Amino acid sequence: MTFPMYVSPEQLMKDRADYARKGIARGRSVVVAGYDNGMAFVAHNPSRTLHKVSEIYDRIGFAAVGKYNEFENLRVAGIRYADLRGYSYDRSDVTARGLANAYAQTLGTVFTQESKPYEVEICVAQVGPTAASDQIFRLTYDGSVTDEPGYVAMGGATEPLTTGLRERWEPGMSLASALRLAAGLLRPGAEPASGPLSAEELEVAVLDRRRPRRAFRRLGGPLLDALLSPDDPTSDIPTQDDRRPGPHDLLTGAPDA
Repeated sequence: MTFPMYVSPEQLMKDRADYARKGIARGRSVVVAGYDNGMAFVAHNPSRTLHKVSEIYDRIGFAAVGKYNEFENLRVAGIRYADLRGYSYDRSDVTARGLANAYAQTLGTVFTQESKPYEVEICVAQVGPTAASDQIFRLTYDGSVTDEPGYVAMGGATEPLTTGLRERWEPGMSLASALRLAAGLLRPGAEPASGPLSAEELEVAVLDRRRPRRAFRRLGGPLLDALLSPDDPTSDIPTQDDRRPGPHDLLTGAPDA
C-alpha cells in the first residue's frame, strides 16, 4: 500500500503563492491614480480588444493583471453581482467595498481549496463626489484586500512603479499630468532610455466624477495623444451627456462614450 507524499500546509501555501506571483510578474503593468476630477486607469496593453480595464457599475471601475481568462471571469462575475444588488436594493447600495469583499471571498476560496490559485491581481475603484471620498481597493491572488491611498500599481515590476508614484504623484494633479506620469513609469523595464509609452501601447480610461451617472469613459485617438503630449495645453477632457446602460453593456463594459 502506498501513501501520498506529505506536504506541510505552510509549504503548500508558500508554493501556491510563489506560483501565483511568478505568473502575475510576467504580465504587463497597470497604474491606477487619482486626479483632480476623478481617477485614471493606465495599462500597458497594445491590444484593442482584450481589455485589462473596464466598467463594473455606474461609478466603479475594474483593472487587472495576470491571466486574461481568469480575471475576465472575475470581471463578469463582478458585473452580475453589482447588477443584481442594484436591482434588488438600490443603485447606491452597489459600492467598491462590497464588490472588493465579494472578490476577496472568491480569491481566498480558490487559493486555499483549489489545486491551482488564480494568477491575477485586481483593482476595484470608485469615485465619489469629492477626491476625499474616492476609494481604491487592491486584491491579490490569495484574497488579501488593501485600501490604497490615491494610487496603485500592479503587475510586472511593481516596486519601481510604486516608488515612482510615491515620489511624483500629488493629490489634485491634472489628468494630463497623471497620464504622463503613468506613461513614463510604465516604460519597459529592460529599456530605461526608451521614453514614455506611446498612446498605441496604452489602454487608458477614466472615472470622471463630473458625469451625472456613468463615470467610466475610455480615452483614445487624438484626445489621448493631446493629453500625453508635453507640448499640448490640453489638461482635461470635456464632460459628455450620460446614457442608460443596455444589457450588452453590462457584460462587456463597452459603453465608452
